[in-house]
Amino acid sequence: MSVLTPMALEPAVADWFARRTYEGSAYSLQRLLEHKREPIALILPTRNVGATIGAIVDALVKLRTAGLVDELLVIDADSRDGTATIARRSGATIAQESELLPEHGAARGKGDAMWRGLSATSAPIVAYLDTDTEDFDPTLALGLLGPLLVEQDVMFVKGAFGRPFRLGAETIPDGGGRVTELLARPLINLHFPQLAGFVQPLAGETAARRELLEALPFAAGYGVELALLVDALRAVRLERLAQVNLGVRQNRHQPLSELGAMAYEVLVAAERRLAPAPALAASERFTRPHAGALDTRTVAVEERPPLVAS
Repeated sequence: MSVLTPMALEPAVADWFARRTYEGSAYSLQRLLEHKREPIALILPTRNVGATIGAIVDALVKLRTAGLVDELLVIDADSRDGTATIARRSGATIAQESELLPEHGAARGKGDAMWRGLSATSAPIVAYLDTDTEDFDPTLALGLLGPLLVEQDVMFVKGAFGRPFRLGAETIPDGGGRVTELLARPLINLHFPQLAGFVQPLAGETAARRELLEALPFAAGYGVELALLVDALRAVRLERLAQVNLGVRQNRHQPLSELGAMAYEVLVAAERRLAPAPALAASERFTRPHAGALDTRTVAVEERPPLVAS
């Protein structure tokens, strides 16, 4: 059997990009209500997002009231700024990450929160939303859910959007997503070229059918987004993956000093999908020189097993 080279894949990727990239504005609340056949769960991982979580939950509660959303669950990672209290007051169900599936050990990171949140819901359609988004609009959730409800055979959806970078009073259009452009996109082009058409492969806005999510492992840290994308490709093939244009998102930006550890978690997740996990003895310690000394921190590089096997 011949193996497709990256050059040979380009027409197939371009064809997928043209057919499986959707516009979020095409999916109104009324249209989704007309196509809804199964319950829907929204899972919101949170950690110290008290400044944004209230407005986000307020917007999503309206979708629940309208009958589109059935479960609205906030998975909080022991926030110290009142995030859980604000979200509860706005109408979300709250669960502490460390209290879900405690038999699997301590809570570890974003991917771990997503995995544990999946275990605490039952809806056949599940969507994850980032919670540090400013000026949140419910059309973001509608657009993300749209392809799963309306388009034929789609099982996994990624959000696509522009990411401006705000530096003081200056905003640089499409200057955000530094880990995506400097690490994830080169990795994808080198090792997973079928995924080269995804605009935001590390986007936290992900929606999928439960049967697929429960069959996939979850990287515990920031590597979860790339890991799920690669594993979904292998499980159901590119044709059943899609992305949806959600406009522009202004997120809270991490300082440059934090990005190395985040990139390391993404790199470990990618390497694990190139070699069996036991063959990759990735350290849970990430070290960088800082202020004349060595700064070493613990990072989340382990993987949570598929829920169907846990």
